[in-house]
Amino acid sequence: MKMTSIKMKKMLEERLQHPDWNISYNRDKDTFRVEWKESGKGITITLPNVVSKYENRGERSLDDLVNHVQEALRIMNETHELTGKEQHIFPVIRATSFPTETKSGKQLVYSDHTAETRIYYAIDLGKSYQLIDQDMLEKEGWKKSRLKEISSFNVRSLPVDLKKDRVADNDFYFMASQDGYDASRILNESLLEEMKANSKGDLAVAVPHQDVLIFADVQNPMGYDILAQMTMKFFAEGRIPITSLAFMYEDKGLEPVFILAKNKPTE
Repeated sequence: MKMTSIKMKKMLEERLQHPDWNISYNRDKDTFRVEWKESGKGITITLPNVVSKYENRGERSLDDLVNHVQEALRIMNETHELTGKEQHIFPVIRATSFPTETKSGKQLVYSDHTAETRIYYAIDLGKSYQLIDQDMLEKEGWKKSRLKEISSFNVRSLPVDLKKDRVADNDFYFMASQDGYDASRILNESLLEEMKANSKGDLAVAVPHQDVLIFADVQNPMGYDILAQMTMKFFAEGRIPITSLAFMYEDKGLEPVFILAKNKPTE
């Protein structure tokens, strides 16, 4: 029997029952939403994408989806006491070739991320920001773990507005708000889990420079070639380039994709 959006909606309703969550269905958009009753924060699922994945991968795809939704909602509901300048602290993504100390010799605070990227931390000053060094941390009496926790919360609080583009039956999503933290949104685990839950194929992520984040729902081999060309182009044009490599998002981890773009874009 063919799977439909209505059948999928019923299956998800059964799997996502929780006393603190509201579930709703938008018939016009064919979307399914789960949100926290108290805060209204939640995740919206595009049902035709889920149906397509279910038809290709079966029950396991539904298990994966439910896990991603539950994890995204759990992360969304974490709260911290933020006072003073704590709410202005954000993580910034840089290439591993980026200096680890200032020109005056002060050690910058950073964390490992991937083989291609590192996470630094910054105080937002409005029109600019200052990278946090070890001396500042010690002066405040803070531990690095506190810095990581606060900055992670703050990056999840940033608005997300993705522009979608479909090319050769692959879906690409672009974040370019120009607020200085577009690439930093790759650290928003809730966003990654939501994108993974909604993807029809493999989910890839790219941060070619500071002011762009790209998601690719790769549904055929051509998608990898297009993503490679796209990432290289953004990398070459970026004011603060990060990496020309994209990453596959699987099991809450990012693995670099080594793609040779064999198919040149058609004019």
